[in-house]
Amino acid sequence: MSDLHNLSVKALASLLQTKEVSAVEVATRFLARMGGNPHNAFLDIDSEVTLAQARASDVKLANGTAGPLEGVPVAHKDVFVTRDFATTAGSKILSGYRSPFDATVVQRLRTAGMVTLGKLNCDEFAMGSANENSAYGPVQNPWDTARVPGGSSGGSAAAVAAGLAPAATGTDTGGSIRQPASFCGITGIKPTYGRASRYGMIAYASSLDQAGPMARSAEDCALLLSAMCGADLDRDSTSLDMPTEDFSASLNNSLEGLRIGIPKEFFGEGLHADVRAAVDGALREYEKLGAKLVPISLPRTELSIPVYYIIAPAEASSNLSRFDGVKFGHRAKDYTDLVDMYKKTRAEGFGNEVKRRIMTGAYVLSHGYYDAYYLQAQKIRRMIADDFQNAFKECDVIAGPVAPSVAWKFGENANDPVADYLADIFTLPASLAGLPGMSVPAGFGAGGMPVGLQLIGNYFKEAQLLNAAHRLQQATDFHLQKPAGVYTP
Repeated sequence: MSDLHNLSVKALASLLQTKEVSAVEVATRFLARMGGNPHNAFLDIDSEVTLAQARASDVKLANGTAGPLEGVPVAHKDVFVTRDFATTAGSKILSGYRSPFDATVVQRLRTAGMVTLGKLNCDEFAMGSANENSAYGPVQNPWDTARVPGGSSGGSAAAVAAGLAPAATGTDTGGSIRQPASFCGITGIKPTYGRASRYGMIAYASSLDQAGPMARSAEDCALLLSAMCGADLDRDSTSLDMPTEDFSASLNNSLEGLRIGIPKEFFGEGLHADVRAAVDGALREYEKLGAKLVPISLPRTELSIPVYYIIAPAEASSNLSRFDGVKFGHRAKDYTDLVDMYKKTRAEGFGNEVKRRIMTGAYVLSHGYYDAYYLQAQKIRRMIADDFQNAFKECDVIAGPVAPSVAWKFGENANDPVADYLADIFTLPASLAGLPGMSVPAGFGAGGMPVGLQLIGNYFKEAQLLNAAHRLQQATDFHLQKPAGVYTP
């Protein structure tokens, strides 16, 4: 019992299926670890709901109707709406909000048998690279509590790294699964845009947002991704009409002859030497496994930052207009008329970074600037996607760093939001192209902080990415390393 929090999703599922441990015992163990909310990772916990779900799982395990992940705990990023837990998207404007339905991703994992531990802290409306923008306080990195966990899925990454949950959901708009996974030394994957339904996922930038799993290993991510993905055409118009896939089936395929593209633009000025060393070490492991490193070019990498920070805020300014204090969420107490209520509610409810992006988005969509900024950004976005397709003519998978540096200390970029934006340079291109990408633990850098290797695949090649990640994790033990001094009740 005392070691259950150190087990993988696969190991927990096996113990539950063979009835060596009960779902209630597993849930109780994780709830004990979550006591006191270490690292400020959780925003809502309800032990009664969690234990009720666990008891229901035990009934299914006993009568032979259990799902493949029956009784295994999971925690959800607080941008997925849930009936049984509050959903705030890390914002004051949604404080205490209760949804009348579950997001499709939440529903599918529950159908697979997973037990919900609670809702996880995140940057407000998923806008941030450090988890410093949450209205409910920042999340601490378990490897060094003076450092950021990455964002926006920082609560998800910290919870898995600290053993507060064996797995978590995250969302990735411009790197928000991959970058916190890298900073916290865990594994995370963003599937091809449209693979996982966005229904019930509070929108930031609708043409970019995508859900994905975060866990210790590629093997565990494959199990969750198989349950999460699938067509949801009636509820999400961007959902892909594709059958569900068993992403675990090809995990052990040989990497002999796999062509790994190394983009020169990912290894230039700005990449810290410690990150470069860890990534180079992981690439050498791939060569030992039979893969071939191929030099490639993604020439518009630098343009991904201005393109993303035009398109994403433009979509955010439209998506966030629904938060006006009328039907749900925070409403200002004192106002003179409807327009005054709108203004005061939004001024009180939104944080500075959200306001910044709403105003930026409204500006680039305004008359006289739409053609100059938004349309041009969309054209370059198409060119970035074309760059990837040209590269995939020469390689099967693209590899490089997730971020230019390891996790920085709290407050380092407080007065320079652009510094946070620049940290996304290696994750943004794949997001703009809608490609699958993942972060795999690859070693440690300055201050003993984790470094992630980014793997990017062509459309619908999640299984190939997970195979490459799994074989690396069979050859190394970086994904098994745990932070010292983690809260251990």
